[in-house]
Amino acid sequence: MKYLAICFYALCLMGTGAQAADNTTDNTVPKLQLVMLGTGTPNADPGRSGPAVAVVVGDRSFIFDAGPGIVRRAAAASQKHNIPALGADQLRTAFLTHLHSDHTVGLPDLIFTSWVLERPVPLKLYGPKGTRAMAKHLTAAYSEDVHLRLNGLEPAMPEGHKVDVVEIGKEHRLLDEGGVRIDAVPVLHGSWKESYGYKVSANSKTIVISGDARVSPKLIEAATGADILVHEVYSDAGFARRESVWQKYHASFHTSASELAAIANEAKPKLLVLYHQLYWGTSDEDLVQEIRAAGYDGALVSAKDLDLFTLD
Repeated sequence: MKYLAICFYALCLMGTGAQAADNTTDNTVPKLQLVMLGTGTPNADPGRSGPAVAVVVGDRSFIFDAGPGIVRRAAAASQKHNIPALGADQLRTAFLTHLHSDHTVGLPDLIFTSWVLERPVPLKLYGPKGTRAMAKHLTAAYSEDVHLRLNGLEPAMPEGHKVDVVEIGKEHRLLDEGGVRIDAVPVLHGSWKESYGYKVSANSKTIVISGDARVSPKLIEAATGADILVHEVYSDAGFARRESVWQKYHASFHTSASELAAIANEAKPKLLVLYHQLYWGTSDEDLVQEIRAAGYDGALVSAKDLDLFTLD
């Protein structure tokens, strides 16, 4: 793809046209990897699974959102890119941006499939207010399944079906261990009272993930100078063809290509990655051209499922 920058300082893009690096290389500092498990929206696009992003640091994976198909997408990425940390039993820490269904209907998959495939510990789950209730109701919904697996003939990890929930509240530094810091970033997403993006820092590198958001000042602040900004987007041309009721909705809940160009010009990330793309009859190339036409000339790619980006 002509608009894809294959090298930007220490950034190597893999799975989108550039040659993949050898993940078995013995480095004292683990690579920071961004994996697009799902780039989709509520639209039932068979080529794009539901929204889910993984950040991998060495042998640890951190999952952001749980759209439909998440565990199988993680397995596919693990096999395609040789990333053991995305094996089902290694999916141990997850973060929800907000509680819209397209970002959460894969949560029972993440909880229970990973357990059945021998995750030995409870899923650590961070999210906005309401996350605990969601996890509690899912646990209740699958109680017969859990009872049978724990008390029948099937060997089952005794703790893996559990969920350890942390609701974000006022404390936005959620994790700071083993050289990895993860911060929740409040964003604006229509009428949701709580919605978050996330900032992941490790090895002096930074990845910022928008989640669903319209233009959000705190997100711009968090993304300023980031190595990678992963941001949702909708097509300006496609938006112009929408009915007024949908235009009102999308303008309040999401970010247009021209608005994203302004965000990127202010934040100046080393790489802008588009996901959760709303096309409405346009294409990846059209989205990129709309952002270019709005005045952004930095490194830019419209991501597809299983794309991999590595920061050395």
